[in-house]
Amino acid sequence: MDDLKYGKRNKRGDWAPNEPVQYAPLFQFPTRFLAILKWLPHYFFPWNMIFAASAVAYWAWIIPPVETMRTLGIGWIAWLYAVNAVCVFLFYGAFELHLYVLKRQENRFKYNGKFPSEHKSRAFWFENQNKDNILRTFLSGVTIWTAIEASMLWAYANGYAPWLTLAENPWTLALVALVVPIIHEFHFFCVHRLIHTPLLYKWVHSVHHNSVNPSPWSSLSMHPVEHLLYFGTAFYHLILPSNPIIMLYQLHYAGFGAIPGHVGFDKVEVGEEKLVDSHAYAHYLHHKYFEVNYGDALIPLDKWFGTWHDGSPQGEAQMQERYRKRKEKLAASKARSAAGEAVE
Repeated sequence: MDDLKYGKRNKRGDWAPNEPVQYAPLFQFPTRFLAILKWLPHYFFPWNMIFAASAVAYWAWIIPPVETMRTLGIGWIAWLYAVNAVCVFLFYGAFELHLYVLKRQENRFKYNGKFPSEHKSRAFWFENQNKDNILRTFLSGVTIWTAIEASMLWAYANGYAPWLTLAENPWTLALVALVVPIIHEFHFFCVHRLIHTPLLYKWVHSVHHNSVNPSPWSSLSMHPVEHLLYFGTAFYHLILPSNPIIMLYQLHYAGFGAIPGHVGFDKVEVGEEKLVDSHAYAHYLHHKYFEVNYGDALIPLDKWFGTWHDGSPQGEAQMQERYRKRKEKLAASKARSAAGEAVE
């Protein structure tokens, strides 16, 4: 498939889409109802439906009986960890195998033309990005994911979280399910800005940003503190009128949903004709430039806070202007400090 029909490639082999990243029309004003209607299928398919279906499947076949979950026990929690680990291995591994091991697309639609395996770095354990990312995913990521999952299920089983039934509250639960991605976006943006503060970035978030050229296993390669903050999105359901299935959807949106933003490709080829959009470019630009796109383009939070980069030359110019103003402000501050010291 010819990726140059959809974008362009520079001399280094890096690919970029022709069209700048667009925010979802949901929060654009004035409201454009026709645009929202055209966009709605993309809100559900394919990713959100996959994560929602996985939550339903978990509840049907994986989650223990309520009586069991009323008491925290190693047996059922270990079972949850094993299932989460297997599902992550299969889901993440499928993308890794298709795109990075077998390289069935070669570098078509790949933002960074090079593959992480081509470079060693002391920033990673064993100087290998994949080994580092995989170990962090299973040692910390899946462990904290499971711990939060188990604690929330225990809370539901013991009546510490509001548990609405579908039969009695269909519209309320439908509304909460619809806003799960919005809750995730809001939570992710707030946490992301927090861990980009100098101290937390140095000791926590820099672990994730070591993967400048992200690949599927980079998705959950984080410091344990970041894992705790990231999967903490499930705790909203301690106060929301919700139920365990929607809480699982919230967790799966975070856990499995980290893949599209880190897959490293704009589109995944399925067969010879079918393309699936990853919608990853906004987050790829964050990994590339660090101080833009703290959210994922569902809610225009970055635009409101002045950190938006849509991948266009205008977006690049705006980013460079922010950098210039910050340097000028820092230089002025240093000059005032030096002047004050000279007077003393």
